Amino acid sequence: QLQASGGGLVQAGGSLRLSCVASGFTFDDYVVGWFRQAPGKEREGVSCISSNGESTYYAGFVEGRFTISIDNAKNTVYLQMNSLKLEDTTVYYCAVGTHSDYGFWGYSLPQSYDYWGQGTQVTVSS
Repeated sequence: QLQASGGGLVQAGGSLRLSCVASGFTFDDYVVGWFRQAPGKEREGVSCISSNGESTYYAGFVEGRFTISIDNAKNTVYLQMNSLKLEDTTVYYCAVGTHSDYGFWGYSLPQSYDYWGQGTQVTVSS
C-alpha cells in the first residue's frame, strides 16, 4: 500500500513537503514517482527517483523549485515543494513502477507505474 500525505493550503511562494510511505513492501528495485492531475486534465509526471536515490527526474515546470528524496529506512519518498505557484494547485499522487520502455525518462509517464497511492490535495492561494 502507498500512502501519500502532506498536502494542504499554502500561500503562493510558500512550501509543502509531500510524503509517500510504502507499507507491506519496500522500495527496493522500484522507481517512485510523483504525479499530479487537475480536473479534466491528464495526469502529468512531476518527479521520480530510483530506489537507490541516484537517478532523479523533474518535469520542466518544476524549474528547480521541488526536490525529491528517498529514505529507505523509513520506506518514504519525499517531495519538497518550494516557491509554490497558483498553478501547482491540484491533487498529487505517488506511484511505484519497475519497467520503462524509454529508459529512466520513461518513468515520467503514468504507464510506467504499477501501483498508485491515493492523492493528496495541494492548494496554493494568492
